[in-house]
Amino acid sequence: MRTITRRLGTAFASVATAAALIAVPVTAQAQDLSSQVGIDQQQVRDGAWNTRNQLHQQAGNLPAGSSDALTGVVDGAVNAAFPGLIQERTAPRPAPAAPAAAPAPAPRDTFDYGPCPRDAKVCVDIDGNRTWLQNANGKYYGPAYHAPGKPGQETPRGTFHVTRKVKDEVSYLFDMAPMPYAVYFTNNGHAFHQGNTYYESAGCIRLAEQDAIKYFNDLQVGDKVFIY
Repeated sequence: MRTITRRLGTAFASVATAAALIAVPVTAQAQDLSSQVGIDQQQVRDGAWNTRNQLHQQAGNLPAGSSDALTGVVDGAVNAAFPGLIQERTAPRPAPAAPAAAPAPAPRDTFDYGPCPRDAKVCVDIDGNRTWLQNANGKYYGPAYHAPGKPGQETPRGTFHVTRKVKDEVSYLFDMAPMPYAVYFTNNGHAFHQGNTYYESAGCIRLAEQDAIKYFNDLQVGDKVFIY
């Protein structure tokens, strides 16, 4: 019995001595040490953490009451010398944040865009006799009434791009007929321009004056034209 008591006393003294030793260097002293021997503060904290764990293992060989008391002394010493170290190393790691969902594309308004794509600057609905200007937010002008090409001289359907603009244009194919505010979208003479919208054209998109002016001012060379 005396032998067991002596062994426990020796182990207790060993752990208590180590606990006392770890309590000696306060934070300022640890910082001085790191600057003197050329190691950074993180290395000093890592060493203190490893020493603390070793002392906990030694204390685990003692009876429960003595073990708890000594681990408390060790942790108190570590907290005094390295504030926040134990909490930093034992705090549960936060779960990784879930990836943010991709934002849904903004819904278009209730206007009937038909098959006209979002990236088209101007859309033309031949059968509906309507045309409009649009941007990334949707339709911003129109729909305007238009007169397309007549049978046999139909306005071509599909995707085109503005090729050039002529404010005071005339038709060299049709007796110098005026084509004010012409915005060409093919190389075959098809254009938006001011004209009589009560009858069909020879292939162009005729617009009322105010609409032709708006199209002329807003459309630029390269803008996408979609006609369906």
